[in-house]
Amino acid sequence: MSEKPKPISKKIRAAIEALVEGENITAAAATAGLSRSHLSRELGRPHIAALLRQKVERNLAINAAKAGVTKVNLLDSSNEMVRDRASSFILSLAGIKPDVDPGSRQTAQLPGLQIVIVQPPGITGQPRVIGPEPVRQIENEPNHVGSK
Repeated sequence: MSEKPKPISKKIRAAIEALVEGENITAAAATAGLSRSHLSRELGRPHIAALLRQKVERNLAINAAKAGVTKVNLLDSSNEMVRDRASSFILSLAGIKPDVDPGSRQTAQLPGLQIVIVQPPGITGQPRVIGPEPVRQIENEPNHVGSK
């Protein structure tokens, strides 16, 4: 038989509201008239953690519309990088994403420093890449560095 959880006190509820509004745990405890350690202990109880999670999810749902409006408004920013990031984000929500397959790029990117030399206008040809060469596996050597 399972025990019924104790009712959540007004002070704990006030602390949860303060947390949802953005206060840290110390400030939320002070706002509610609780010690930080007591609030931490109470937040570890499953039914209180569930209430906090429910309040946070409700707050996020309410503010999702505001966040959406903010992203749309950023499309009119005077900063090109802000406009680019906002448009990429909105397009990704619509299912339109850039091709991120490295094989589809003109030059595949490898870890390390690379220098890409692009031909001037009017000269055709692929860009020349000067960069790290892939490490060749030596026969009869282990696959990872540092093993003997």
